[in-house]
Formats: sequence, C-alpha cells, structure tokens
Amino acid sequence: MLLTIRWDFTIALVALLALVAQPEPGNAEPRHGIAMYGEPALPEGFTSLPYANPDAPKGGRIVFGYAGTFDSFNPWIVKGRSPSVLRSYLYEPLMGRNYDEPFSLYGLLAESIEFDDSRSWVEFTLRQEAQFSDGSPVTVDDVMWSFEILGTKGHPRYRTVWSKIESIEQTGERSVRFIFNTVDRELPLLLGLRAVLQKSQWEGREFDESSLEIPIGSGPYVLTEFEAGRYFVLHRNPDYWGKDLGFNRGRHNFDEMRYEYFGDSGVVFEAFKAGEFSSFREWNAAKWESAYDFPAVRAGDVIKSEIYNSRPSGIRGFVFNTRKEKFRDWRVRGALIHAFNFEFINNTLNGGLPPRIRSYFSNSVLGMLPGPASGRVRELLEAHVDHLLPGALEGYELPVSDGTERNRRNIRAALDLFDQAGWKVADDGQLRNSDGEAFEIEILLVQGSSDTLSIANIYSEALERLGIGTVVTVIDSSQYKERTTVYDFDIAWYGRAMSLSPGNEQKLYWGSEGVETPGTRNWMGVANPAIEALIDSMLEAREKADFVASVRALDRVLTTGRYVIPAWYSDHSRIAHRKELKFPETISIYGDWLGFQPDVWWYEE
Repeated sequence: MLLTIRWDFTIALVALLALVAQPEPGNAEPRHGIAMYGEPALPEGFTSLPYANPDAPKGGRIVFGYAGTFDSFNPWIVKGRSPSVLRSYLYEPLMGRNYDEPFSLYGLLAESIEFDDSRSWVEFTLRQEAQFSDGSPVTVDDVMWSFEILGTKGHPRYRTVWSKIESIEQTGERSVRFIFNTVDRELPLLLGLRAVLQKSQWEGREFDESSLEIPIGSGPYVLTEFEAGRYFVLHRNPDYWGKDLGFNRGRHNFDEMRYEYFGDSGVVFEAFKAGEFSSFREWNAAKWESAYDFPAVRAGDVIKSEIYNSRPSGIRGFVFNTRKEKFRDWRVRGALIHAFNFEFINNTLNGGLPPRIRSYFSNSVLGMLPGPASGRVRELLEAHVDHLLPGALEGYELPVSDGTERNRRNIRAALDLFDQAGWKVADDGQLRNSDGEAFEIEILLVQGSSDTLSIANIYSEALERLGIGTVVTVIDSSQYKERTTVYDFDIAWYGRAMSLSPGNEQKLYWGSEGVETPGTRNWMGVANPAIEALIDSMLEAREKADFVASVRALDRVLTTGRYVIPAWYSDHSRIAHRKELKFPETISIYGDWLGFQPDVWWYEE
C-alpha cells in the first residue's frame, strides 16, 4: 500500500512539473500568417499573392537548359548532385513565403500557426485536405519524422535549427507543437519553411544515401520521366490538393516543365538560339547587348525582359579557403584583392557595365554605410574590438585600379602587404617566405562556365607577374561538389545570395561549426566570435532599427575580413524567353528570385 501511495505521488509530481515547464500561452491564438517583424501584410482570406496573376491560364510547357548534370533525386542530403528545383515543386513546407515582403509566411500545408509573444514555442495545425501525390494524407507523424530526419541525417544546413528544438509533441489530431531551448525569434518561420516528406516512402531505406527513386511529395508537380544526368520532366498534378488556395492562385500554371542538362554553358546558349529551350538567363551584361541579335529575336519570337529587384547584392567572386595556412593572414588576402584588377576585367568582359559588389549587403538598406562606423553599429562593433580587422571601425573601401592591365598602384600595394606578411619576391622572381617556400595557388572552377574561366585566366596572369605560381583547374560538376564539400581547394568561384531578412542561414554561411564540418556553406573557413555574436544580435532583435544595425555591423566584419574577392552584381535580371511565355506586370521586391520563374509565369499563344 505504501508503495502505491508513493507511486501515485510521483506521478502527480511529474505531471505537475511538466505542467509548470510548459510555456505560457499568453495571448497566443491561431493565425493565418507570421512576419519576422510586425504583422504580415496580407489579410486572412487573401485571394492571391500580389505578384501573381489569379486569372493566368493553365497549360503549355516550359523547357530549361542547364550546364551540369545530376545523379540523385534526394535534394536533402550531402551525397549526390540533385536538381534543386525538386525542393520547390515536388515538396511543400508548412507555410509559404510572400516575396513581396522581407520575410512573411502564410499557411500552406498548415492552415494556421500559433506562438507566444517571446516565440519560445510554435504550433502548426495541418489542413485536413493536405495530401501527397499518391493520395495519402499529410499527417502530424510525417511532420515530426521529417523534421527529425532532416535535422539528424539531412544536409548540415538543417542541423542548426534542429539543435534549438527542446521537444516536439502532437497536440491534436492535426496539430504539432515545437518547444525551443534558445532565444531565436526566427525559429517559427524557419520551421514553417521546412519541407514535409512522406515517412512511409523511406521505410527500409537509408535516408542519407543518394537515389534516383521517383520522389513522392505533396507539391503541385510530379516527376514523370528522366534519363540520369541528361534530363527530367515534371508534370502538373491535376489532383494537386492545394490548387484552390489563395496562396496558389495564379501559380504553377505550366502543364509540363522539362529540364535538359549539358556539359557547357556555351552549348546551352546555342541550343536556346536554335529554339530547343524556352527561356535563358543571361548573366553577362555585355553579351546581353551584343549577342542577342539572332533571327528569333529579330522576328519577335524571342523577347528580352529585364526584371528589377530591391534585394541585397549578396557576395560573388573568388573565395579564399582560410583553412590553408597561406590564406590565414588578412594581409595576404588583402594583397590578393589588390592584385585583382576589377576595372580592367569588368571592362574586358562586360564593357564596364555592371557595378562592383561593395559589401555582402550592398544595394540595400542593410548594407554597411561608407566612412567610420557610428551610433548603434559602432557600439556593437566595439564590444568585439579584439576580433576586428583594419577598416571595420574606421571604414573600408575596395581598391580601385586605373583600368589599365598593368594596375601598377595596386600591385605596389599588394607587394607591400605581402612584405608585411613575410612574403618577398626572391632572386628567381618567385614570391617566397623566409623558409624559401614559394607562394602557389590553385584556382578551382566548375566545367561549363566560360565567364568565370575568363576571369580566372586574366587574374592568374596578374598573379604570375607578382611571382605567384598559379594553376587554373577546371573539373566537372560532380568533382567540384566533392572537393568543395570537404573544402579541398585554395581559391574557388563562389556566390551567396542575401535576402532582406537574413537569419539563421548566416551561421551556415560563416559559423565556426562549418570550419570542420563537411558540407556547410562556410567555404571560407571563417571562425570569428564577433561574427557569431552579431548574428545572435540580429536573431534576437525585436525592433527593426536594432536588426538593421546588427546586419550593418555584421556586413562590416565580413567585408573587412577580406575573405572574398568581390566581382559584380546587377539590380536586375536579364531573361530571354519565347514570346508565348508571359509573366505578371507586378514584380515582387525580390524580383527574379525564388517564386518568380516558372512559379508565376504562364503559357499563352
């Protein structure tokens, strides 16, 4: 009897402690959307996204050409090379993003979202009608399994969020609650964007092994045919459960989307000119002006469209792998930036048209301002002064050449920085350190990109004149992925897009965990406590002013870290496309980005 009483008391105590441990609901209530700051712009029951045409006709096809290959249909893991578009059109998240706001989400698989004021937990309620392409319902069990498998066996990009989840519990037939173990106001949105996979499809299979098995998702398209490495075809699912949602009206209009792969971007362009593809993005401003006078353009069968945006420039150029001893000194990296003759290269390849990337968030309100840091930005930086490099507080500008090939002034500055770092030009004309070791560089490029090869060749000639032995290595896309996954490179061509609401992905880009963990996006190998602290400050900000100040301070630390030789950017995209392909007059603030082509385009004779 005594044992029974003690057991009952223990059960009651555990239940009481569990109740006390639960986050207070406060004024939490189910909502149709969530914004990172403030309230979502679209009201409950909205009929369509502002940049979609709700009356767009359904039908037709669009064909894309890509340089590269694929050997997997599992886009969630490190192994294999999987087409990224599968994530967008075969699978769905709990909530969808409106790209006409910096960062706001609205119900997709989930009909509602609920969270407390501090966002210490979030609860999603699934739509009763949500189902996978095989007709089976999307369940809470699928959600819980998906988030766990992605966080434990998926690509490293998913692990940061998973580590911040204290517990997951089913709170109703169609409801699931996530409780967090850290303060991070972005977490409810990141979970809202996490894809939901069908648990039963993976029974008896290893999730982290690449495979060409046809995926089963809940999205608007299904994969119907393919030839490994050559092409695959997506067809619009006529039984798609979500086709009548206001979020989807005017989206997913093509009956068929075909993706063809080739080994070289030049071949892709020639195939487009010959009429084999429907649409082609042109990244070269000079080529856009000079190479689009072929017969189909003159006849009006191909239209040249320019799509403007208001998003940050992001960073694009040659990235240094600071895991290598020779790149750990910022003066070496600074010298190599001086040796990169941007003005000459830009004029040679682009006619001098596109502007240079000045910082990671340039071209936006989030970018660092010129001159010395001031106000809240300076306060944030001074708290980490021991981890700042020259220019972070006092101001920093990229070197500018006189536009001639010799680039004499910047070459002299480069040699001076090399000298300070212990590298001098020896009698044999080679740049050497005090131990007599020669400074040598391998520039790693992926096959099929003629523009980056041209940039690398011009740059390597300048480096050779400095006494630096340079090798440009061009490998196929599979080898490139393998080597960059394990950070086996000196310098590589690199790009990171930035949004108007940067968040946890910044830790994946430049968090210290990425120095040793394979497969992260921290190719540069940076590990700086100031960067980590400023990302945390950004994530914890409740007011927009504090958020902007944190990003501007982060931008200064990244830019003055001299981890990347920035190339150029454009505030608009250039898309050549068949005249039958149409898009809405209203363009989102993100422009030609995720959610644009083919999402809101349509076919019309």
